[in-house]
Amino acid sequence: MIEPINQLPAGKKLFFASDFHLGVPNHEDSLKREKRIIAWLDSIRTEAYCIYLLGDIFDFWFEYKHAIPKGFIRLQGKLAELRDAGIPIVFFTGNHDMWMFDYFPSELGIPIYREPQELLVGNQKLLIGHGDGLGPGDHSYKIIKKFFNSRLCQWLFARIHPNLGIAIANRWSRNSRISNLKREEVFNGPEGEFLWAYCTEMEKTQHYDYYIFGHRHLPLNLTVSPNSAYINLGEWVQHNTYAVYDGKRVELMSFNPLA
Repeated sequence: MIEPINQLPAGKKLFFASDFHLGVPNHEDSLKREKRIIAWLDSIRTEAYCIYLLGDIFDFWFEYKHAIPKGFIRLQGKLAELRDAGIPIVFFTGNHDMWMFDYFPSELGIPIYREPQELLVGNQKLLIGHGDGLGPGDHSYKIIKKFFNSRLCQWLFARIHPNLGIAIANRWSRNSRISNLKREEVFNGPEGEFLWAYCTEMEKTQHYDYYIFGHRHLPLNLTVSPNSAYINLGEWVQHNTYAVYDGKRVELMSFNPLA
């Protein structure tokens, strides 16, 4: 469980974002997106009590013992600046950046979580995480995820020279669903949403006021029960969406840098 927040100070809010997928579909588009994300971070800094990044911030990430993937320095610098200003940042790994280890905690002071966590704010409870591997179905991915998370897999990949390992990963990324903008995400009703199904099952045994996840790439605000909602954060390749929590309710918003 993440450290609880007794009460948000006046004028302060919690911010949630996910699925930046920095690195795809190419360097130029990724850089434009990175600069847009930095503009968003600048726009929320005066209101932010804490910022939660819920996974797939990078389309690929692997930390070798003495090397990290090239690029994304503007985002890292902005996160360091916000941390130095006293704004807490919490990072959840996703299925694309699960191979994060101690770089963000040791260099940036940003803790990393790998599974959904309970967040208490006053008398409300939130369950937050990336969302991959949750809910019914997708059994093949769940098996692959266990292997990718294993020490054996990580040890084997670390034996590959970074030039080759990162090149292989980048080629794989170009075939991912977020890289192909023609593969639009479609909402087929709550019953077709695996994360909504996960939330409704969880709600039968333990109440949460809000379930906040990424991974789905589609901004969603669905009722789980009369007093509970599932929020999906969407992504930043097309939607530029994020969520804001003021201590009472969560609102999905879209960032327009020209507004």
